[in-house]
Amino acid sequence: MKSVPGRLLFCLTLLACGLAALPVRAQEGPLENIPPKDATPEEIIQRFSAKEAEFAKARDQYTYRQEVKVQTLDGETVTGEYKEVFDVMFDDKRRRMENVVLAPQSTLEQGGLSMDQGDFEDIRHRMPFVLTTEDLPQYNILYVGQQQEDQVHCYVFDIAPKQIEGKKRYFQGRIWVDDHDFQIVKTYGKSVPDIRKKHGNEENLYPKFTTWRQQIDGQYWFPVYTRADDELHFKMADIHIREIVKYEDYKRFGSNVKILYEGKEIPKGEKPPEQKKPDEKDPNAPQK
Repeated sequence: MKSVPGRLLFCLTLLACGLAALPVRAQEGPLENIPPKDATPEEIIQRFSAKEAEFAKARDQYTYRQEVKVQTLDGETVTGEYKEVFDVMFDDKRRRMENVVLAPQSTLEQGGLSMDQGDFEDIRHRMPFVLTTEDLPQYNILYVGQQQEDQVHCYVFDIAPKQIEGKKRYFQGRIWVDDHDFQIVKTYGKSVPDIRKKHGNEENLYPKFTTWRQQIDGQYWFPVYTRADDELHFKMADIHIREIVKYEDYKRFGSNVKILYEGKEIPKGEKPPEQKKPDEKDPNAPQK
């Protein structure tokens, strides 16, 4: 998020800072600092990171709808808003694509913010955070205990990037791993680093967020809901931001999936029309 010069927004809602201030849910049990019984933390990390690699490949085979809402607030009054709804699906050549369903004009600048490229990348990649075996060398991972999340008993880990390389972005925060399926079921943290230029007022700051997953097709835990409610401390002002991202209607490709051709849905069982070569004549065209 970038602040918009010349606009000041003083928030009435003050939120606790730092990753230690974890959001509390009604069905969340206390964090117990006890070691796992049947495996070491290192073995659990290896098991869930391998599952995450499977999850990442599997999710690439699903279509779903993603709804995004970003708001700036003064107390509980919305002062600016960005909205987008898009379907992640496949085209007629089985390539993944995004089909925008709703994208009204953003009013975030009225609240003192503008979206930057990092925000769009976060919404698509870091909020539905995945930690695969390939990603492990980039992170320090610390086992912190066990905790109940609704009906799921979890191992809890804190993670942080070992170092920031170039312009690459990372996740920093806490993850909850199901002790039965060894899959991540919840994440809390933020994308790092924030960007503050030494000279001038240009800043790119990003909120802390929580992402919850749900088991889809009785096998994989896919993200279904992300919420951020945070205060971004810019040089010119503190800005209260709220983000909600919903991931809905997961369908495995080939089961009940929409296929688009030139922006239009192809009815089930029908093939898209073959494209003619530039010099190919239409046999049904009227004769001159």
